[in-house]
Amino acid sequence: MPRSLRRLVHLVLFCPLSKGLQSRLPAVKVKYLLVAWFGILVASWVIYMQYSSYSELCRGHVCTMLICDHYRRGIISGSVCKSLCEEKTLSFQHCLSTSPTHQVYSAVWKEKALLVKCGIDESMRGETGPDAPLLHDNNLYDKPTRGTSMDEFRAMLHSFLKDSVGEQSSLGTLVTRVISLADVNGDGKVSLAEAKSVWALLQINEFVLMVALQDKEHAPHLLGFCGDLYVTEHVAHSALFRLEVPGWLQPVFPEALGVALNQWLAPAWPRRARITIGLLEFVEEVFHGVYGSFYICDASPRRVGYNSNYDFKMADLQSVASEATVKGFLRGRTCEANADCTYGRDCTATCDRLARQCNVEVVQPNLAKVCALLQDFLLFGAPSDLREDLEKQLRTCVTLSGLASQMEVHHSLVLNNLKTLLWKKISNTKYS
Repeated sequence: MPRSLRRLVHLVLFCPLSKGLQSRLPAVKVKYLLVAWFGILVASWVIYMQYSSYSELCRGHVCTMLICDHYRRGIISGSVCKSLCEEKTLSFQHCLSTSPTHQVYSAVWKEKALLVKCGIDESMRGETGPDAPLLHDNNLYDKPTRGTSMDEFRAMLHSFLKDSVGEQSSLGTLVTRVISLADVNGDGKVSLAEAKSVWALLQINEFVLMVALQDKEHAPHLLGFCGDLYVTEHVAHSALFRLEVPGWLQPVFPEALGVALNQWLAPAWPRRARITIGLLEFVEEVFHGVYGSFYICDASPRRVGYNSNYDFKMADLQSVASEATVKGFLRGRTCEANADCTYGRDCTATCDRLARQCNVEVVQPNLAKVCALLQDFLLFGAPSDLREDLEKQLRTCVTLSGLASQMEVHHSLVLNNLKTLLWKKISNTKYS
């Protein structure tokens, strides 16, 4: 806490009005002064809380120091190492971290806005959820070891990716994609430093998904890496709603006011329809894709974004998990209630209370979660000739089940009906 701020707090708390001053001032002025002191006290507390939170959450300098130390010692490599550690042309801008273990910064590199992500702590390595980041420790870059052949490294990658995305016929293509990414200097070979870097990155759920979904229009694109630090494209609007009330203010901030403000700040309805079509396309892309199926395990507005052209983009992929990962987490897990069978925020399966074990089928599919989100985002301000039909289709969508018997035909039918309804309304306009 800064010295000047400590002195201010001390003055407010321990220096009340003197009796002589009270006798010379009218009572009403004393009341005003007390109110002003109370305001200063509250403001000081808010400033202190913000300062403490920032210093705890934002440690990008530590992340840079660790990465560049490993780079200079020849342990790691990457396409942005030189820019970050030697040329200093990759410059951090604003801290966007929500966890001290997972650093996120807006940055500028080659005159392009982007995001930099890096993990720096060891305390949460035991987490198995989708938000668990890679953390710096002594074993971070211990694989592969010196003397590992290229064939052995390829086998390591194949085994790891099989566990990550499941047994897929296209797994060999994904392995080749990772090896190509690791070959930073493009010499057709993978050095030990390059191999250690890409292996460390593969321990991060979001990185694996970005590699698997790199050809998908609506997934954030990987732009570079250095060790386990990686750089992604910047999404202009990183949340579906522009106003997010801080947790400490929520008890005194009326929910209705927040909803009203978000509706007032939201894009025009045709632009929201365009964003929605992109979101539905993403749901379609991750449903039985080339590398299997993926679940959206946190379908909240803060995970869903769009660019300056109102094209949908996932703000990040930390909330997305492969079907193999989710089922692996649920299989054999003991439970007392359905809540015990939850991966991430809302990938929930049922609990077999007789066997006291989780079933592996997720109850609510991606589309149903997305439609629940769209009820708040899309219905207000909808054209009158469309609203009734749109409301009906969203209600049908929200009730979709994750059971395998319903997933194939019904899922696709509901999704296509929604896309067609919205596209007909905005096609042949400036919003299409």
